[in-house]
Amino acid sequence: MSGSTTAPRTPLPKLPTGIEDFDVIAQGGFPQGRTTLIGGTAGSGKTIFAAQFLASAVEQGETGVFVTFEESPHELMLNLAAFGWDVEAWQREGKWAFVDGSPDEEATEVVGDFDLGALLARVTRAVRETGARRVSIDSVNALFSRLPAPERLRAELYRVTRTLRDMGVTTLITSERTDDYGEVSRYGIEEFVADNVVLLRNTLQDERRRRTVEILKFRGTDHQRGEFPFTIASERGVVVLPLSAMELTQRSSTERISSGVEGLDEMLGGGYFRDSVILLSGATGAGKTLTVTHFIDGGHKAGDRTLLFAFEESREQLIRNAKGWGVDFEAMESKGSLKIIPVYPHAMPIEDHLLRMRWAIDEFRPNRVVVDSLSALERISSLRSFREFILGLTSMLKHRETAGMLTSTSTSISGGHSVTEKHISTLTDTIILLRYVESYGELKRALLVLKMRGSPHDGSIREYTIDGTGMHLGDRFSTTGGILSGNVTHHADDDDGEHGAE
Repeated sequence: MSGSTTAPRTPLPKLPTGIEDFDVIAQGGFPQGRTTLIGGTAGSGKTIFAAQFLASAVEQGETGVFVTFEESPHELMLNLAAFGWDVEAWQREGKWAFVDGSPDEEATEVVGDFDLGALLARVTRAVRETGARRVSIDSVNALFSRLPAPERLRAELYRVTRTLRDMGVTTLITSERTDDYGEVSRYGIEEFVADNVVLLRNTLQDERRRRTVEILKFRGTDHQRGEFPFTIASERGVVVLPLSAMELTQRSSTERISSGVEGLDEMLGGGYFRDSVILLSGATGAGKTLTVTHFIDGGHKAGDRTLLFAFEESREQLIRNAKGWGVDFEAMESKGSLKIIPVYPHAMPIEDHLLRMRWAIDEFRPNRVVVDSLSALERISSLRSFREFILGLTSMLKHRETAGMLTSTSTSISGGHSVTEKHISTLTDTIILLRYVESYGELKRALLVLKMRGSPHDGSIREYTIDGTGMHLGDRFSTTGGILSGNVTHHADDDDGEHGAE
């Protein structure tokens, strides 16, 4: 008698959605030929998500059918044109078909038995005529609010989705929720019609809106768990930021690049690594902008291209400051080795900042990136959003083997870590601290390489001065202690017994 054997698991085929980076968390897309419920509160992006599912297919030469129960096709076409989707042209070309179930002002309430037979006939005809393999239905809540007998309506919706499934169609149905963390749908339709459930949220945190997407269930296939931030960009529609789904697969470069500061490269063991993420922390006026200027100038002299995201100073201010130290940013821009992008931090949510930074990096393809400063971005976001931003930014730089310098303003003029440093220090490779030191009635400046991953480095605290030609490193503070804590003490030199500890 032969022993029983277990049949090998056959992976369920998935249909790429075309929604930017959603397929990363969906691990390939929506399960093909099945129905997915897109649930969300008002303003969470359900209609845009459903339309983009079709638009991305049309742009790849496929076809789609959009069933609307709320807005008229004309209103939808006007709204979707804002994202660059010419639905009106696609409709003329037979690539996109509408099935209009939007309210009619003269329509009366339905009484007695109800079925969706007529609607189903229109949908199946549109699918056959266009050859569509994708259908979006937006939104079933309109049916429940207009028609009696919800139990009967749920059964009819199940008949619609079953018919589309038998035709090999992958279907999206949107449904409105009353609470971002409440019931999956207002009328309890998910267990009747949906194989899969995706939730869109638009929550209010610290007086700011934050959009997230969560795949609650994919029947019979894998997906990433948890919430992931997303944004709605006018240029592209829904864009997911799968930050916590990123894998640590980037390579580690051993190539060294110059800091642009004489003596600092020696402290760093030969310079920064090519793919280093550097956190530069210092109080106001300590020399962060100057250190950034040297970093950019060092890259220019080495033939590198630098992209500078400025969140605190205008382009003109940065050019003027650099010129005061003998560095010509305008000449670098004209040669194509520097691009300055000044952005007001409050102009958009932090997720949108990250997205536009990614697009700018993809377009300019720099060797070095500077973000000045993180503190400005920290002020416009929640702690969770800010940390996700840093995670996304550092991962992006490492995968491109791009050196990144991120500046942060310390909360204390004499030392101490800022909130920024506490939450991002583990995500950076190198940390450089710039500090003020009070010494016998004189204010001096101190530099310390606090951390450098993967390389020996000079751990001494060095004095530096600033003049018209920039930063100059001096000797270490051999007779001064407590610089990092801000509780400075001075000690007598070993060869000088005149002064005791003070």
